[in-house]
Amino acid sequence: MNRVVITGSGTINALGNDVPQTLVSMREGRCGIGPLKFRDVDRLSVKIGAQVKGYNETDYFDHKELTLFDRFTQFAILAARQAVEESGLIFDEELSESSGVLLGTAAGGMNTWEDNYRAVFESGKNRVHPFVVPKLMNNAAACTISMEFNLKGPSFTVSTACASSNHAIGLAFQMVRSGMAKIMVTGGSESMLTFGGVKAWEGLRVMSKDACRPFSGNRSGMVQGEGAGIFILETFENAISRGANILAEIVGFAMNSDASHIVMPSKRGAAISISRALKDAQINISDVSYINAHGTGTRANDTTECAAIESVFGGHLKNLMISSTKSMHGHLIGATGAVELLACIMALRDGIVAPTIGYEQKDETCALDVVPNFARNAKVKAVVSNAFAFGGMNAVLVLKSP
Repeated sequence: MNRVVITGSGTINALGNDVPQTLVSMREGRCGIGPLKFRDVDRLSVKIGAQVKGYNETDYFDHKELTLFDRFTQFAILAARQAVEESGLIFDEELSESSGVLLGTAAGGMNTWEDNYRAVFESGKNRVHPFVVPKLMNNAAACTISMEFNLKGPSFTVSTACASSNHAIGLAFQMVRSGMAKIMVTGGSESMLTFGGVKAWEGLRVMSKDACRPFSGNRSGMVQGEGAGIFILETFENAISRGANILAEIVGFAMNSDASHIVMPSKRGAAISISRALKDAQINISDVSYINAHGTGTRANDTTECAAIESVFGGHLKNLMISSTKSMHGHLIGATGAVELLACIMALRDGIVAPTIGYEQKDETCALDVVPNFARNAKVKAVVSNAFAFGGMNAVLVLKSP
């Protein structure tokens, strides 16, 4: 079995248009959540979100490209370009055949859906652009990245709601570890901050109208975000042989299903997934210093996740830090695990644990150290990244310093 390392990273999200900007924001505990700006926002009861700021698509893509690239695809491409550039890889004929792309998204081309529904139902148009289907399909971003970088190996998209990115990264890890692929471009992208996207989530009554405060006793719900996170995975041997800069090593992955409820999480399911990921990584619970929690800021998620962590780590809890960076960049739904992986890499590489901002009151149901409000310097040996989705879809990654 191959060792698998990360040699490139890229992102665009509410905290920054690249990785350095995002990590500075995480270290400083900046909040990317603010008033939403799009058509018909006044008709929403929830008017806040973590939008990518100052983004103008024509600064990056020409008219021909924009007929094919939904906003979620644009984000994925921009993040992928950063990751490939950082990795130093050139996908020539031989390498291209053994390299692929595996992305996660929950909604795919939500902006395209909305624009064309408006055209047909609101404006009464009887025709739409011939490229609407390839623009809105969930695998649009993966297809586009494979074509831009000449990636001819396994290329597809997974969609498991809020666990999509962790599933994608975990499956890409398994492909490289098993030898199915030499290089995998992986992560996730999402752009659901539209009138219809937010209106649908309003119906679930899990959204906050003021702030995202995970693990705080006065939490009021989740806040949506948007953006992408993309990574380059390759074998340790290949990275060493070409002198690549290794950001972190992925050592374990597990996924399972609660098989119990469409929206309510299960302590048992989450705990089993965490335990299996640690077993796959072949590390002890005492090796884990930091958990990047799913931490949505809803009572159901926060209390269940805390209970699951307590059941797995037991006596090690006093030495364990957890935090939810969703308090800063919002919940990117299918892309959230990818952006959160940046916080895991920062903890391992720089010894800086991102905070849970907005923490105001102790929650008696969660006695864990949630790194409240301010980042912390700490020596971190191994980290766990949790992702738990509607439908009981659980996906957990384990990373360590190479």
